[in-house]
Amino acid sequence: MVFRSEYEDVGVVDEPIHDAVLAGAAARGDAPALVDGVAGTTITYAQLDVFHRKVAAGLAEAGVRKGDVVALHSPNTIAYPVAFYAATRAGASVTTVHPLATPEEFAKQLRDSAASWLVTVTPLLESARAAAELAGGIREIFVCDPAGDSGSRSLLDMLGTTAPEPSVAVDPARDVAALPYSSGTTGVPKGVMLTHRNIATNLAQLEPLMPMGPGDRVLAVLPFFHIYGLTALMNAPLRRGATVVVLPRFDLDTFLAAIEKHRINALYVAPPIVLALAKHPSVDRYDLSSLDYVISAAAPLDAELARACAHRIGLPSVGQAYGMTELSPGTHLVPRAADDPPPGTVGKLIASTEMRLLSLDDPAKDTAVGEAGEVLIRGPQVMKGYLGRPEATAEMIDPDGWVHTGDVGRVDGDGWLFVVDRVKELIKYKGFQVAPAELEALLLTHDGIADAAVIGVLDGDGNEIPKAFVVRADERLTAEQVVAYVTERVAPYKKIRRVVFVDEVPRAASGKILRRRLREN
Repeated sequence: MVFRSEYEDVGVVDEPIHDAVLAGAAARGDAPALVDGVAGTTITYAQLDVFHRKVAAGLAEAGVRKGDVVALHSPNTIAYPVAFYAATRAGASVTTVHPLATPEEFAKQLRDSAASWLVTVTPLLESARAAAELAGGIREIFVCDPAGDSGSRSLLDMLGTTAPEPSVAVDPARDVAALPYSSGTTGVPKGVMLTHRNIATNLAQLEPLMPMGPGDRVLAVLPFFHIYGLTALMNAPLRRGATVVVLPRFDLDTFLAAIEKHRINALYVAPPIVLALAKHPSVDRYDLSSLDYVISAAAPLDAELARACAHRIGLPSVGQAYGMTELSPGTHLVPRAADDPPPGTVGKLIASTEMRLLSLDDPAKDTAVGEAGEVLIRGPQVMKGYLGRPEATAEMIDPDGWVHTGDVGRVDGDGWLFVVDRVKELIKYKGFQVAPAELEALLLTHDGIADAAVIGVLDGDGNEIPKAFVVRADERLTAEQVVAYVTERVAPYKKIRRVVFVDEVPRAASGKILRRRLREN
């Protein structure tokens, strides 16, 4: 059975993403577009329009050309959107990089994406230079903030350029705007080719369910480098004329103070923030009465936790959304106008999107309403493919255009989707993707480890964390040593947090790890 959206179809948006988002920016004049949530520095819409065009001219003058890849390596700042849209206007694709990536992880992404330019911030310049040296091929490293005596050029200096604005012919259907990295349903991170059309059309698909406009104030604490933050906290509000208040990282008191000070009315968060809002005593010290709605996505949210959060902050409910990087990312959302949506739902299909649920016992059959099955999605937001990995693309997208998400869901009679499990092996730690295969490969480089497997398990706060099952080659090896070995070599969110020593890792005849048996331990 094919489930279709109840919302009227939207046409594909064949515009470059910088035009799809900023076409109305100049006309909005002095309306605030971006506000530094700590320092209070503001960029107006008129300034955003001029700034990104000037930086695009500066990048083009430096040598950036259509087809180049620019790596954007930064926490959230008010300069991040300027750098992103400037790069796309200069004709480049932007690969977004986790600011806490180790130089080795960063270098892998630079090599795989064939990035030739790098934009970072001065506090991360040492790591960026180390990654660039390991990767090779980087022509120049720029910084978004004042360069000082760092030896790198700043994008801020480009605001005074007299170079002409680049005029680049963009094919929205084919040209890649963003190249975030995702592990898909399993395996190591892969470059997800999202075209200008993919991202711009997904914004149009989401608009009927998440109306937003001038006067709305959105707090951007989730990272822009993640497709959820890029869409919900940058592209969508700036397209609609809202004000984005930017925080570089999540600190609970800073977060709560920003809501109070800036009268934030819209929050897009992940479950760990919902947990804090529901239970942390600090919440009671701040005025959160400006909040109109809260949406949680990027990882499963317990229905009881959502209810507790809503009650604590005085809202009827906390809504959810669903999607994945490969889907630009949105496919489902609880509409703001929904009257008493069922607890635990991730929403309804957005416009111009189709869904099927495949039987877990017989993948040749679809399930009926109310029965669980693997979620398949089709629509104009489906990625172009994985960069340089046609086989992985074919495994993810079948010949009829259906994306096999690896998530298990069921749909009720009113069209609400509930995600109940995962087929895929990917671990979601606080919304960030952790690929078991990547950690397993790293563990096997340790001389004291003969074999290893990694699965996701829940901790006491309901977060999914990586747990390693290790076969020792050296009986003196301790769990603490295993944890330390991994911690030194990966970003903090990928750390192994539990270790169990076993006699063997259960495997099928093909060599595939039998993770279900590990979960029984």
